[in-house]
Amino acid sequence: METVNEKSVKLLNSLIEINNDRIAGYEKASKETEDQNLKSMFTSNSDVSRQFRTELISQVIMNGGTPAEGSTMSGKVYRSWMDIKSAVTGNDNHALLSTCEYGEDAALDAYDEVLQSEDLQPKAKEIVNVQQMGIEKAHRQIRALRDSEKVEN
Repeated sequence: METVNEKSVKLLNSLIEINNDRIAGYEKASKETEDQNLKSMFTSNSDVSRQFRTELISQVIMNGGTPAEGSTMSGKVYRSWMDIKSAVTGNDNHALLSTCEYGEDAALDAYDEVLQSEDLQPKAKEIVNVQQMGIEKAHRQIRALRDSEKVEN
């Protein structure tokens, strides 16, 4: 039977993997556009994900666990899909932003799932809640940019 700490570690590790996905996704997105404003935003979002990952790693260690190092299977599939989509769309910013929004939807779903668990320690829950708000902000920004690209094209 798993202890509360082991369950908490498992939940936190799932978010570490999600942030690894976000880092890789935003690095890829930055390479797929020539738009300097988008590159800057993607780099910033990647940096924020690194900060989130560091905070989560600290919580895993405090709970006696070993931090996850990889990414989720869905994240690997998502990046492969991004490769195909960018090849077909020719680095279209609207398509790129749509793909990033899809990734943020997945991240928000993962954060929602973790926050609904009763197995997360109070300090970790506070950190995860603040991180979720940051992802929601990034999601809104990406959606607004995507919608403005749609209008411009």
